Amino acid sequence: MRASHLEDFYSFLRFPSVSTDENYSGKLTECAHWLVEKLSGIGLRAELVPTPGHPVVWARNQHREGRRAVLIYGHYDVQPPDPLELWDSPPFEPVLKDGYVFARGATDNKGQILSHILGVQETIEQRRELPVNLHFIIEGEEEIGSGSLGNFLHQNRDALKCDTVVVSDTGMIAPRTPTLSYGLRGVAALELKVTGPKMDLHSGIYGGAVANPATALAQLLATLHDREGRVAIAGFYDRVAPLEDWERKAWQKLPISPDKEMLRETGAPALFGEAGFSTLERIWARPTAEINGIGGGYQGRGTKTVLPSYAMAKLTFRLVPDQKADEIIALAEKHLKKNLPPGVTLEKTAGHHGPWYLTDPHNRFGQAAQRALQKAFNAEVALIREGGSIPIVSDFRNILGVETLLLGLALPGCRAHSPNENFPLENLDAGIRMNKAVLEELAV
Repeated sequence: MRASHLEDFYSFLRFPSVSTDENYSGKLTECAHWLVEKLSGIGLRAELVPTPGHPVVWARNQHREGRRAVLIYGHYDVQPPDPLELWDSPPFEPVLKDGYVFARGATDNKGQILSHILGVQETIEQRRELPVNLHFIIEGEEEIGSGSLGNFLHQNRDALKCDTVVVSDTGMIAPRTPTLSYGLRGVAALELKVTGPKMDLHSGIYGGAVANPATALAQLLATLHDREGRVAIAGFYDRVAPLEDWERKAWQKLPISPDKEMLRETGAPALFGEAGFSTLERIWARPTAEINGIGGGYQGRGTKTVLPSYAMAKLTFRLVPDQKADEIIALAEKHLKKNLPPGVTLEKTAGHHGPWYLTDPHNRFGQAAQRALQKAFNAEVALIREGGSIPIVSDFRNILGVETLLLGLALPGCRAHSPNENFPLENLDAGIRMNKAVLEELAV
């Protein structure tokens, strides 16, 4: 690892580029300017493209007729560092410990996108040119839904014409195991508010005569699943596409013990999910209904005998092929209305949503990516889906008309979005090798 590469990584991480908090807007712009300077310094034409939100960084080499075009996507915004007290070191002061760099954004996504930048830098230094026509698109709004990127892609669709997109914002199934992710779940959000009396009431005077919204909400939420973990919303599974036989067989051969490793990583006392499916099938190929937050009534210390005026909950549904977000939200709303206990009213607010993604890892570009991963890691490639969502990959398909290669460098214990986020220098090096190999393979 070059000392200059490590210093670049530290400099990138020191920007508190938190997109969810408007107080950090200036820092996001500073971080974007740093990227423009870095990309210009390695020989690319780079510019800062303003948007209604945070700017997009766009860089490219000199394009030549007859070469394949590749777009590499990443993001420079990061999650908030809270809770600060759970960090072992300040989140925006990177620390190297036992081969891992600890800082907010180390894995998601600064370490991963920087490895591509450094790979391009080394190729230009060694060969004076790249084997493909290249675009870097690095945005500052991924953590808040990529609200401006779709318009950017539409406005520059002709200039951004390419053969495929490369994204390293996903995970590796295990250390030193090159991983190609060919599927992602979609997501749809719904917020609920159950209201009873116009104000909090004395539970001794009114309890038993007025419906308790917190109790009603608990009863309502309990109807979402049966005892075996299956979502109980009528029609929820009607569009779920079954797994291919080759997928099930490939996942069974992966070099991991998913149940054991998930228990170790999460600290949960036991695993639980939809009956009849393995752990990997549940998180990669089955839809879910999750309660992400719940609240209402007195939350302070000690006892306050109130019957709360209202209670609320936040839900998300993870979607799989061929489910549609608007249909699932409509089915959920119908179910909730049908099962609402008496004495309360229900207010429903649909939130953000993003589609699922599935591509064929055996197509020409998928095979090229697998050859590149094998070269970079000198190991057999794992073909997986992932349980999370990256809505922008569907925009690349719908707007630019191309598929995305998801070549993740995040390890299972990277703690993205959590305190003590980390990224191994070993993977920064591997990402540099991977970038060189994948551009060579895609050029053919």
